[in-house]
Amino acid sequence: MTIGAIIKPYPPINDCSLLSDHRTIAIVEPDASISWLCLPRVDSAAIFAHLIDTENEPTQAGVFSIEDAEGNLPRQRYVGDTLVLQSDFPTFHITDYLDASRGRTKHQAGRSDLIRVIEGSGVVDITFAPRLNFGRTVTRLEVKDKGLVVKGGNDLICLRSPAIFWSIVDDGVHQTARARMDLDAMGGSVKLELRCGTANVASDSMSEPERRSATQAHWQKWVDRLKIPKFATVDVRRSAVTLKALCYRPTGGILAAATMGLPEGFGGVRNWDYRYCWLRDASMTASSLIRLGSHAEAMAFLDWVLDVVETRGGAERLNPLALVTGGHLAPEGILDELSGYRGSRPVHINNAADSQVQLDVFGPIVDVVCQLAKRGEPLATKHWNLVIELVKAVALRWNEQDDGIWEVRSAPRQYTYTKLMCWVAVDRAIFLADYFTGETIPEWEQLRNDIADALNNQCYKKERNAFTSAYDGDDIDASVLAVGLWGFIDVNDPRFAGTIKAVEETLFINNTVFRYIGVEDGLEGEEGGWNLLTLWLVECYLRAGRAEEAAKLFSVVRKNIGATGLLAEQVDPETGEAMGNHPQAYSHLAYINAAIAMAKSRED
Repeated sequence: MTIGAIIKPYPPINDCSLLSDHRTIAIVEPDASISWLCLPRVDSAAIFAHLIDTENEPTQAGVFSIEDAEGNLPRQRYVGDTLVLQSDFPTFHITDYLDASRGRTKHQAGRSDLIRVIEGSGVVDITFAPRLNFGRTVTRLEVKDKGLVVKGGNDLICLRSPAIFWSIVDDGVHQTARARMDLDAMGGSVKLELRCGTANVASDSMSEPERRSATQAHWQKWVDRLKIPKFATVDVRRSAVTLKALCYRPTGGILAAATMGLPEGFGGVRNWDYRYCWLRDASMTASSLIRLGSHAEAMAFLDWVLDVVETRGGAERLNPLALVTGGHLAPEGILDELSGYRGSRPVHINNAADSQVQLDVFGPIVDVVCQLAKRGEPLATKHWNLVIELVKAVALRWNEQDDGIWEVRSAPRQYTYTKLMCWVAVDRAIFLADYFTGETIPEWEQLRNDIADALNNQCYKKERNAFTSAYDGDDIDASVLAVGLWGFIDVNDPRFAGTIKAVEETLFINNTVFRYIGVEDGLEGEEGGWNLLTLWLVECYLRAGRAEEAAKLFSVVRKNIGATGLLAEQVDPETGEAMGNHPQAYSHLAYINAAIAMAKSRED
């Protein structure tokens, strides 16, 4: 059999697994092939990108596969609450992990090592087809005594693979390494170590079992310190690990998702790059981890925000997102060379939302500071100064039009969600003024009242008994559910019940909630329902006293979870297929929040 000569079936998005060392991320498909890995950083160019090039042979955009010569497929599972993945074939198993030992995850200039250990018996076929810069850079392989060196790029990359005899073949302009091995003849164990940061294939100072043990401990000890709700416990633990994996430890930035280019509608054009730190998404991720008792990620994220505010010249000049290093994104572009997932093209790289105006970002950041203060975290003057900066930004800009939480590419509007988050920023800041100084700031109280008046008078429409998307029109988008989730109106307020009803009537289809329907957003095609928003509706049901409906809807979302516990961004309401980038921080943080709410409702 010639490995890689046949185009593989599409991997179900939700069944793809995640590896992370807090510097970079790998995606492992259900057949144990690695089809996504960016080096040296999560937002760098990919060395394996077959995940978003599924119409072509796997070696074209890059893949690292280990296959049973008999054609059997594995069952996959994580080891405990870690990101050490085991793929179990009938006669052997593969253990995959990104090495998180020896504190290497702390340093921006650190090295990343992807380790793959094959143990058992039988014959396996290995294909190592790195493709630098999404396959746009000619990639050659140099054979060394104990492995391979990847040639053609600026980064030092090698594969340590002692005792393996590789066959190097020309594959277009690139080269691919293949090997067939009898595990029995190899003593039942083979170790492969892909290193970024060195071209030296010599042995490591730590043994592989020591590195695996340290990596497992890194994840398990963190999870064991969490306060997990007594509801959907296993899923919540996995969601927490997933959010932790999306934290870029060297700077404190937090990714919106691990991937780029996975479609929000199969065959459509909504194929975005989510490998960046959105201030909104990251704040919400940090808040969910705070609720589970882990504060370090939020403190690190605030350090990241402080640096970004300083370099951008003030909070009112904040972009909606940034690189995990805090830098600006390059202009949005298209990877014409890639066929997309299931032919979904174009594959976008970078994200034009970076240049949009999204004024809701201030509220979630101040809320993070507020949550830390309420939990006794030792905040400092810098945090108070950040709050002051953010409120100044709100005072200057809250009444402007913007592009909104959904980043539409049509005309700006006076969005309800934006006004709500500006209100949240000032509301939490008023609490923090007392916390930090013991004083009140009358101007802030007046500002909060002014924004509340706009929400009540401009965003609430009596004829619909609901908050609508914006000042103009009476269309509904699902972000209006947030008026009850963030404490703007009492859950017993009839306007809250009316808003829930409006969302149900217009956006709730086949047990999933859409962002909006029938609204011009400047893009072609359609998308699926959002796990985030369906889980927001679960929380709204609980707050409205509709516990039975909440439990039923939560169980629906639970079925969207993949084989190893991960959730993508969206779901096709007709087929149940996962869509969008994967795993998605929004989906997992909302799952945690809804599970906490479910547990609390059962205690009350």
